[in-house]
Amino acid sequence: MSISKIILSFLLFISVQTFAQDPIHLITEQKGVSIRGLSIASEKVIWASGSKGMVAKSLDGGEHFEWKQVKGYESRDFRSIHAFNEHEVIIVAVASPGIILKTKDGGNTWAKVYENLDTAIFLDAISFKDALHGMVIGDPMNHQIVLLETKNRGDHWEKVKNSFFKSLVKEGESFFASSSTNLTFDFSHVFFVSGGIHSRFWVNGHASEIPIVQGKQSTGANSIAISPNKNRIAIVGGDFTHDQNKEQNFVRLDRFVHPDSENKTNRKRHYFWKLHKNTGNPNGYKSCVQYITNNELIVCGTSGVDFSNDGGLTWRKISDQSFHVLKKLPKSRKILLAGSGGRIASLNLDKL
Repeated sequence: MSISKIILSFLLFISVQTFAQDPIHLITEQKGVSIRGLSIASEKVIWASGSKGMVAKSLDGGEHFEWKQVKGYESRDFRSIHAFNEHEVIIVAVASPGIILKTKDGGNTWAKVYENLDTAIFLDAISFKDALHGMVIGDPMNHQIVLLETKNRGDHWEKVKNSFFKSLVKEGESFFASSSTNLTFDFSHVFFVSGGIHSRFWVNGHASEIPIVQGKQSTGANSIAISPNKNRIAIVGGDFTHDQNKEQNFVRLDRFVHPDSENKTNRKRHYFWKLHKNTGNPNGYKSCVQYITNNELIVCGTSGVDFSNDGGLTWRKISDQSFHVLKKLPKSRKILLAGSGGRIASLNLDKL
């Protein structure tokens, strides 16, 4: 056999081995559709949403998905979604007009529960604290962050008063609608992370600086997650125009109790968050982060999927596949991922 044939056979072997070892398995796809919204309502019920007015629903734990297009909104990009169950779901569209839709019949019909006709409106993410209370965050307008809240399961939405914000928005500070995971809750606190020219960590309207890459509109934090024991926060991002750059793309914060705190319950204690300085960096730009356990983290982005089993101190790339968002199924180590091409895929962490 010639040298060229030997080299070709070797390269083919390596290629096949690499493909076979990728632990992520495709479930469904819709060409031309970008999926950035993913919501896990239960062990069995999963919803996803994205461009071209498309939503997808699974009732068997992500084994199969049914696709539907929201009538009258075929050109809208629904990058945020929250599913209560198989029947009741909220979707949020980016760009103008800003709209929030809700279905109570499994996606057969949708009611408009919020609309903003301002040409500057851009709604980025949705999160619910409990069954009744939720928020939607949007890019600043007139130097004020757009933060909407509902107290009745998303049937009505009101803008949070500007007095809620203790810090002023900086010029060029905004939010990313990359995975609808830059907004979350913990007890009586609402957390979110901004990105862009300035990227900060916000707690109940007060902003703190974080050591994540920033300085351009394409840089900054994209996603935030809280550990199951509520004692750690993970933040990921980077520069989506240079998605292989792995510098300053991960931040971990650890929670401490104020020395003067005398309350014995978690909800009433006074806490502060401190930067953990010895963390590593996942491989490239990441748009979503999720805690699996208090020590296990998984992240995804256009640069691939990475995993950490030591709280973010070290990282291991597990796939080169590009995804925008991922979520963990409850009572399971199964991960669902979604991204471009309408791809929804699964990953079993026990098989890594």
